[in-house]
Amino acid sequence: MKFITSDKVALDYSDVGMGQPILFLAGFGASKEIWHAQATFFEACQFRVIQLDVRNQGLSQHTVKGLRMSRMAKDIAELITALGLDKPILVGNSMGAACIWAYMSLYSDKQLAKVVIIDQSPKMIADETWDYGFKDLTWSSFPTQLRLDFGRATYRKIDTVTNELVTAVKQQHSFDRELDLPLLVDHAFQDWRDVIRQSTQPYLIIVGEKSPYFNPAFAEVVAQMGTDGHFEIIEEAGHIVMAEQADVFNQVLLTFIKA
Repeated sequence: MKFITSDKVALDYSDVGMGQPILFLAGFGASKEIWHAQATFFEACQFRVIQLDVRNQGLSQHTVKGLRMSRMAKDIAELITALGLDKPILVGNSMGAACIWAYMSLYSDKQLAKVVIIDQSPKMIADETWDYGFKDLTWSSFPTQLRLDFGRATYRKIDTVTNELVTAVKQQHSFDRELDLPLLVDHAFQDWRDVIRQSTQPYLIIVGEKSPYFNPAFAEVVAQMGTDGHFEIIEEAGHIVMAEQADVFNQVLLTFIKA
């Protein structure tokens, strides 16, 4: 399905099931199909499942407009309004998680039920105030390092069906990394720690024990920033936790949602 934003960009999304709405947001360069195992599981558990391709990703429109985190937040807000989502749960992996923090920074989290962050540090650039940046990114290497290949994101293979769906989307509508580089730079520049400290709703940080991008120790630190933070470290998983260890991830998420 297509949703047209206020700045006239067509975003692709799926919307299945009934009940408590859960909105899933993928990371930089990824498509909504990466959430296949979650979509089938949570629909079967009587949830309404929405998966969104942000601009320039998946089957959404390629554009030079709005390539900044604040616009990602506005797109999410507009979709929530358009679909009439009441107290949705937002779940984001990597940059998708940062999109949630961007949303919270503009709109707060009071209209959300819960928030789930997957393998994303609130600060990508390590410095004297923060030890848990992205790989070895520092102010001296920013933003040049972002043009380089990040290497393998996973520790173990994602499930076959999800991989086939993701591959089919790539073949139909390939991701243009150079076009989306301004968004990546803006993403990496941000520091969302103040947003987390002002959070009012329960949030869960899920990280992969074998993440090639982040030190999993950041999860406990971030869980302690807000008033109702929680964390889980999933063994034998890299950055794409939900597709590498789908069964374990789904149970962790379901337990948090029902708590």
